[in-house]
Parts: sequence; structure tokens; C-alpha cells
Amino acid sequence: MVSDKRFRISPVVIFLVRRSAFLITTYFIALTIVFILPRAIPGNPLALLLTQLFQQAQTNPEAIREVYKKLMEEFGIGKPIYVQYIEFLSRAFRGDLGTSIAFYPKKVIDLIAPAIPWTLALLVPATISAWTVGNLIGAVAGYKRGSKFEKTVLISSLILSQTPYYWLAMLLMFVLAVRLNIFPYGGAYSQDLIPSFAPQFILDVLWHYVLPFLSIFLSAIGGWAIGMRVLTIYELGSDYMTYSESLGVKESIIFKYAFRNSLLPQVTGLALSLGSVLGGALITEVVFNYPGTGYILFRGLSTLDYPLIQGVFVILIATLYIANFAVDFVYALIDPRIRLAGEKV
Repeated sequence: MVSDKRFRISPVVIFLVRRSAFLITTYFIALTIVFILPRAIPGNPLALLLTQLFQQAQTNPEAIREVYKKLMEEFGIGKPIYVQYIEFLSRAFRGDLGTSIAFYPKKVIDLIAPAIPWTLALLVPATISAWTVGNLIGAVAGYKRGSKFEKTVLISSLILSQTPYYWLAMLLMFVLAVRLNIFPYGGAYSQDLIPSFAPQFILDVLWHYVLPFLSIFLSAIGGWAIGMRVLTIYELGSDYMTYSESLGVKESIIFKYAFRNSLLPQVTGLALSLGSVLGGALITEVVFNYPGTGYILFRGLSTLDYPLIQGVFVILIATLYIANFAVDFVYALIDPRIRLAGEKV
């Protein structure tokens, strides 16, 4: 018995090893789908590039033939599909995202890397702000059930949650940019400015930032508020809350416990939302011509740039899985039921 206890593996370790195996397996499946989907789109991804080469061949045909030969080797055109698949998986696990077709000879990582800070600066504050405000008003609405405040929050949240974020983006642009001319139509900063940390450039970036931020913030806040309202109502109906009220516990303390206990599922949702931000808010970035990863993905889709499409999704899926694993790790530490369930499986 002493020997068994000495070598017993922690349930947390067993749980995390199983989750890691599951995530690696699903990541492999996700990469397979990412490989298949762009190739299911009809069209020739090299058509535009070959047309440009053909036009240049009139001046220097020998050099163009060499470039064409290099292109065929680099993109694996003509190789069996299973060979392309194995090479794609090998590069993906090594972090090599390949070369863009539409922006040849730029590397995919060189196109995505500059877009990541813009997307993070836009989506992380918008997501966290919407999560914070949505949960606060949702908790108060759930606590004040039947009041005018609860009805107002419920109706406005339902409207916002059902409003497509791209439609809201176009509405904001029409009213605040076109009609009132308060904010610019799009872009991340004025074209006549050079990126720097100068106050003029920072203020200009913030001026361009307002409309994309509002479109994401307003469309997300309703969903968080509705979810938190339901969780708070459910928590207030539990036995320990009824018992606390019968003992005359202060309302502020009851609200505090109801809010804190209702918050855990919302934290999971926030972690998953943050894990997927690198995918960008595709249509918002397109509407406002915002230079984030969503806009890069749109450029890849419109030109059938397989490596660029795959590169964005490889990074997006990897960050989503890392966020998922972080949530599992925190849950395994704070909730013993998860550890015990993992031990019994």
C-alpha cells in the first residue's frame, strides 16, 4: 500500500495529459479541414500570378521561366495531393506557414505578423469591455427581476444580440462618418501620417479606432448581459440563497455571492472569445478597411491564396486551443469534480 501511494500519479496530471491528447488530436483534424477547404473552392490560385509572369515574359522570358519553375517547386503544384498534405502538416507543426501566392514572394508570416497588433488592439479591449459591462448590467437585471431596469436591459440586450455586427458597423459608418462627419470612413490612421509614438499619430489612431470598437462592443454586450441575467436568476433561486435571505443577510452580500458564483461560466466564455480574437472581426475590418488579420484573411479568400488562408487559420486554431487548455488547467485546479471525473474515466 505504501508503494502504491508513493507512485500514484496526481489526478490533475492525468486530467491534463488526457486533455492534451484530445486537443492534439482535434488540432490534427482541424488542420486537415483547413487543408481541404481552400482546395474545394473552384478556381486557379496561380492564375493571377501566371498572368503577370506572362506579361513580363515579353521582356525577359528566360528569367520568367526560372521564376515559374521555382513557383512550381515552392507551391508543390503538380505533386500528388497526399504529398501536398504531408508537406503542409510538416510545415504547420514546424511553424513554417509558407509563401503567399497573391503577394509573392512575401512570406505568409510577414503578412500576418504586422496585422496581429492591430487586431489585438481592437478586439481584446472591445471583448473585455463588452464582457465587463454586459455581466454587470446582466447581474443587476437578474437581481432586480421584474423591475423597469430589468425589462429595459432585457429588451435592449435582445435587440443588440440579434443585430449582426457588420450591419451595426455599416449603420455607425453611415450615421457618424457619412452623415455627421464626426469620424473617418476607415483605415487605422490617416495616409499622410507616418507610424510613430508621437501624440499626433496616437490621437489619429484613436480617432480611427472609435467606430470599429463600437461596432464590436455594442454587438457583444447584449449576449453577455442576457447570459449573466439568466445565471444570476438561477443562482438566486438556489437553496443557500433562500436560506441566507431567511436569516436576514444583507442584500449587498447576497448580490455579491450571486454575482461571483454566476461569473465562472462567463469566464470560460471570455477565455474562448479571447482565444479566437486573432481570427479578427472579418467583416468589421473589411467595412472599415482596418489592417487586421480578418482583413488579411479576406484578401486571401478573394485571391484564393491557399498559404495565406491556411496561415491565418493555423494561428487562429492554435491560439484557440491554447486558450482552451488554459481554461481546463484553471478548472482542474479550482474544481475537484473535474479532477475526480477525469480519474474515473
